[in-house]
Formats: sequence, structure tokens, C-alpha cells
Amino acid sequence: MLTKKMLKYIQSLHLKKFRDQEGRFIAEGDKVVREFLLAGQFELITLCAEKKWIEYNKDLMSQLNPETIFEVNDQLLSRMTALKTANNVLAVFKNQQFEMPSLKGKISLMLDDLQDPGNMGTIIRIADWFGIKHIICSNKSVDCYNPKVVQATMGSLNRVKILYTDIVEFLKKQKEVPVYAATLGGKSIYEMPQIKAGIIIIGNESQGIDAAILKLATHQISIPTIGHAESLNAAVATGIIIARITMGK
Repeated sequence: MLTKKMLKYIQSLHLKKFRDQEGRFIAEGDKVVREFLLAGQFELITLCAEKKWIEYNKDLMSQLNPETIFEVNDQLLSRMTALKTANNVLAVFKNQQFEMPSLKGKISLMLDDLQDPGNMGTIIRIADWFGIKHIICSNKSVDCYNPKVVQATMGSLNRVKILYTDIVEFLKKQKEVPVYAATLGGKSIYEMPQIKAGIIIIGNESQGIDAAILKLATHQISIPTIGHAESLNAAVATGIIIARITMGK
């Protein structure tokens, strides 16, 4: 039986300071939770689900420690959720700290103070789609374990490693890796050859890329404007850039 103390603990994980303190995060919904369980990349701490979900997934449940599984009703789930409408399953997983390997010879993403959870989650999915395994984030970027980010990744967090660091200092050490900064005044991505290695930097939704980071970029690139929109959504821009400069003509 789920106790009041456990309920309060799960609710606390909606706040970053408690996620950082406990090293835990929340995943919600049938597809997302199943993906995390099947991938086995993150240790399951607690799973709360309605009876029908547990029964439908009995084969998967048989592989888990029964002490981590709690049958709850929809009222309890609605008290745990970060979403407008609660799903029929919610799970708590142990997060991971990654050591970033050498990025030489690889394509990776870098996010400078990205703030929107939806953008972050979508960018992680985009990286997964194009086979990009690593994303380096500034320390002020939105937490990749934010429940809304986890939900938006739709399980891609299992396959993309995220590192938070001082990206100016990080870039200073990447002397053999080309760095492509997405700016409004850069070279058109349609005039560029396909690339097989490099760091692609996406800036803050409203402020763009910090000047100190721009100084360390080896190339500035842009998506040419045809219409009259002032800007593109950060995640949309990321998808267009990656598709064009990594896949070629």
C-alpha cells in the first residue's frame, strides 16, 4: 500500500532541488514508462499504476521487484502527476550522471540556456531520431529530468546522454572538433556540405547564443528566411539544421 509519506515524496520530485537531492525523477504514461522499463537504462525505484494497467502488463511486472509496484486508483495518480490529466501509470527512476566521452569524429548537440521543457524534450527526441548520442547543456538549461521534459522525450532519454557543464570551458577543450553555432546571420545551411562530425549549438529561445560561446564557434550557420516570421521555435530549428547539414542534399 502506498503510504502518505511515499505520496509526499513522489510529489516532491516535481521540484528540481529535490530531484537533484534525491537523484530521482518521474516518468508518466504507458508508452514512456514501458520504454524505460524495457530499456533497463535507469533503475526503477517505485511504480504506481491502476489495477488494469498492472494486469495488462503482467509479463513485464513479473520481471520487476514486487516491492517496487503499488496498485493505486486514479484519484491518487491525479495527486502525483505533473500533467493536466493523469495517466494510468507513473514511475520513479534513479537518474544517471554521465562522463562525456571524446566528441571527436561524432556529431553532438550543445544547448545554451534552453529554458522550455517542451523544446528540451523534443530536441532530445530529434537527437535520437538522427542517431545523435550526446547533448551538452549549459548549467542554466532546463533540467532534462523535469517531468515535462521526460514526457516530451517519449523514451528517447534512454538513448541520448545529457551532460550539464560550463560550456565555455568545455568548448575550450574541444580543439579538434568543429563547432557550428546557429545564428541569424550565419552561412545558409543550404550552402554547406554534409558534415560527419562537429558540435551544433542551439541558443536560448529569446536571447540566442551567448557572445562568449560565439567566440569559440568555428562556423556560424543559419536557416534562410523566406517569409516574414521573426524567429523559429528552437526545437523546429534544431530539426531543420540537423536534417540538412548531417544528411546533405
